[in-house]
Amino acid sequence: MFDLGWTELLLIGIVALIVVGPKDLPGMFRTLGRFTAKARNMAREFQRAMDDAADQAGVKDMANDLKDAANPRKMGLDKLNEAAEKFEKWEPKRPEKGPATAELTEERKVQSDKIRRAMEEKGQARLDAEKAAAAADTAAPAPAPDSKSDA
Repeated sequence: MFDLGWTELLLIGIVALIVVGPKDLPGMFRTLGRFTAKARNMAREFQRAMDDAADQAGVKDMANDLKDAANPRKMGLDKLNEAAEKFEKWEPKRPEKGPATAELTEERKVQSDKIRRAMEEKGQARLDAEKAAAAADTAAPAPAPDSKSDA
């Protein structure tokens, strides 16, 4: 509550020594100590009374319930973490080679060949179109020089 450093306490002691005098200073400090002890005891008793009232009202139970609700283990995060670990460790099973797999690979091979041929045809058509455009650009007449820019 009060933040007094050693320099402040020394200054207060010197002022008290000057104002009260050296003869009455020990009695004043003794009285001040008793007053401080009573104030602390009253604050401690007040805190205990508030804690008892909170216990009777069920505040501790509610605080414990809130702590339990915020607990990640009770929120299901442990199951989520387990699932994530299983997923990270999961490796897909390789299919066994048999007649069904052989048909599937033949089917995929045929589709792959079709796609490859179509891509080659499209690529060749694009190259031909680019060559035709380049040839058309070189065959086009050059623009006439502007006579105003020379003047």
